[in-house]
Amino acid sequence: MKNCRTRLSAMVIATLIAPCAFAQSTADSDPLQNSAAWYFGADIGRSKAKIDDAAISNGLSADGASSSSIYNRDLDTGFKVFGGYQFNQYVAIEGGYFDLGKFGYNATTVPAGTLNGNISLRGLNLDVLGFLPITDKLSAFGRVGANYSEAKDNFSGTGLIGVTDPTPSKKDVNVKFGLGLQYRITQALATRLEIERYRVDDAIGNKGDVDQLSVGLVYRFGEKTQMHAVAAEAPPPPPVVVEKAPEVVYVPPPPPPPPVPVKVSFSADSLFDFNKSDIKPAGKQAIDDFSANLRNTSFDHITVTGHTDRIGSHADNMILSTRRAETVKAYLIASAGIPNEKIDAIGVDGNDPITKPEDCRGTKKTKALIACLQPDRRVDLEVTGTR
Repeated sequence: MKNCRTRLSAMVIATLIAPCAFAQSTADSDPLQNSAAWYFGADIGRSKAKIDDAAISNGLSADGASSSSIYNRDLDTGFKVFGGYQFNQYVAIEGGYFDLGKFGYNATTVPAGTLNGNISLRGLNLDVLGFLPITDKLSAFGRVGANYSEAKDNFSGTGLIGVTDPTPSKKDVNVKFGLGLQYRITQALATRLEIERYRVDDAIGNKGDVDQLSVGLVYRFGEKTQMHAVAAEAPPPPPVVVEKAPEVVYVPPPPPPPPVPVKVSFSADSLFDFNKSDIKPAGKQAIDDFSANLRNTSFDHITVTGHTDRIGSHADNMILSTRRAETVKAYLIASAGIPNEKIDAIGVDGNDPITKPEDCRGTKKTKALIACLQPDRRVDLEVTGTR
């Protein structure tokens, strides 16, 4: 009967404690500026619904029965697969398929009888995500969007309890929202921990919520490591020898064109603030002076190489040196109009120092060691094939 159909509605997870441990880099580092990229991922976790026992008892009373016991099945495993596009480090749009699992109850009645109900929920979602960077690897995010879910119910009864429609179903659009943390493992791979709430219909006229706590992985397309190509300098033209009998006259080669800097090094401390990859105004002027020397000059290629000192981890130093090299490359393209294909930007960690080990001793990060290693923190600009 109609009153015997019991809604399977929402639960609220009162307290979620998500411990996250992460190490702060001891090296000179800056937050990763997420570029636009497509991504996909999947997660799995525990979903939970609140079974409304009071509504079950009221439905039984309407049929002249009462409940002697009610056993609830309000926990199940849920999962989702998703894909999206991240416009920048703050905003993304994401869609996917979800399956929240199956929930139900078994009620024993007086006079002797039973009432059983089950519901399964799955569907599609489309969300907008907002990110808040906490460190260069860890971000908090929130989401809000819509879910198009299908609810499939199944009811059965014995004794006084009769069910006129044992398998109702319904598809409807409702809201969903959530909060989470995302930790970047590599440039392309990240892991997520999040709690989501899905608003759903139970196929017999009731609305409720299902919450899911899940963990998952996210893979970003288009991330790659740039390779460093070293171009050998062209040898000087050989001298021209003119034989003139009975003597040999030496004719020197023509003078070379006006000199253009073959390799210029800029102190990273003069170009960037500590822990940053944005070029300071004084740094922009230094790069402008360099690009002015290239005007009216033919050249084949420019290699921008970012260096760090030897303090800190290799992975963090690679991120910083690469990001700073890419920032200088982007500025040369924008300010001097140099074609993108004529510039490479690479990072090489601290494996090409200027200082000698005997000059800067020690491994512990101290002010004295940081000051001694200052020449190693630099950006080199090398021009090849000048004519």
